[in-house]
Amino acid sequence: MSLHDRAEYIAFVTGLGGVTLSEQWESLVAKVGGKVFCLLGDTTGDVVLKVGEIAFDGLTGLDGIGQAAYFAKRQWVRVVPGALQPELLEGYVRESHRLIAQKLTRKLRAELGL
Repeated sequence: MSLHDRAEYIAFVTGLGGVTLSEQWESLVAKVGGKVFCLLGDTTGDVVLKVGEIAFDGLTGLDGIGQAAYFAKRQWVRVVPGALQPELLEGYVRESHRLIAQKLTRKLRAELGL
């Protein structure tokens, strides 16, 4: 599976709890509780996601991964196709979902079944 492929991206992220998709910023944006946790660029196939600070330092040292433009510094990365093994990218997307979901209110998490 490659999350850089639109159909596979949709199948994967919608399998995570409480996810909605929208077309925004020339990307397919995945949200949980109305908050962005991941997006897939329409033309580039780049995946943008939230990471922890330690992961940010390690990931941005790799070829094909850098700070995501227009997102909070040292918290969001852009991953070009082929920069990470599919299983690793899936794990980081799951973690991004968890990081965003944990900041939602208890009530909203309950409504979303999280």
